[in-house]
Amino acid sequence: MDFAFPMPTSNGEWLAWSAAAITVFFGLVLLFAPRLSFRLLRLETAADHPEAVSEARATMAGFYLGVGLCAILLAQPFIYMTLGLCWLLTAFGRIISMLSDRGGTVFNWVRLVVELVLAALPLAFVFGFMV
Repeated sequence: MDFAFPMPTSNGEWLAWSAAAITVFFGLVLLFAPRLSFRLLRLETAADHPEAVSEARATMAGFYLGVGLCAILLAQPFIYMTLGLCWLLTAFGRIISMLSDRGGTVFNWVRLVVELVLAALPLAFVFGFMV
């Protein structure tokens, strides 16, 4: 069985691949620097709850790394669609929070734009808007 690393072959696929690479980067930062990640995300952990840090390493990093690496290593349209949908639902959750929790801060608006871009790149490729 021959395993080859599938390199992107078109501009649209490069954009989708880039969204996956950024997702992997976020996952690596969460995995290896969870306390820094929490500071950047403006989250705090309680001193008597070390399991909070494990959430960054396990749940958050694991999901980002899993989806991002699958998209990079397999380069299949349905996996790029999964990546885009995950980022789109992340943006949707942020919008709900901004509306329900009075979270219309500059930080949330910037994060929303980043999430929408990371959703748009793979979805534009999958649906043929970028070839």
